[in-house]
Amino acid sequence: MKTYYCDLEVSLEIIGGKWKGLILYYLIKGPKRTSELKRLVHSISQKMLIQTLRELETDGLIRRKMYNQVPPKVEYSTTELGQSLEPILRELCSWGGNYAEKTFAQGEYQILYVD
Repeated sequence: MKTYYCDLEVSLEIIGGKWKGLILYYLIKGPKRTSELKRLVHSISQKMLIQTLRELETDGLIRRKMYNQVPPKVEYSTTELGQSLEPILRELCSWGGNYAEKTFAQGEYQILYVD
């Protein structure tokens, strides 16, 4: 049994890390195949993408749907629990944009939207 000392620890255990938030952000917008996620989440290795997707699936935030066809097709989407993170992720996006505007000097950052 794992011991947590506050609710934030639980949240960060489930959605913390470098990639989970980004993957959830894109999956909340709609189902994606592995190759789409790889293209959207820049700099993530294939191994780390698969590992993170498995963790999110194990935690009940996403579901994996495998189509019985050749070549095999796998699609990921959010569960109801995963979808419940949408307002939190939107607020984090807003906070990040505000932080960047106030903190970085002109031209020190660039946000590219690839939706």
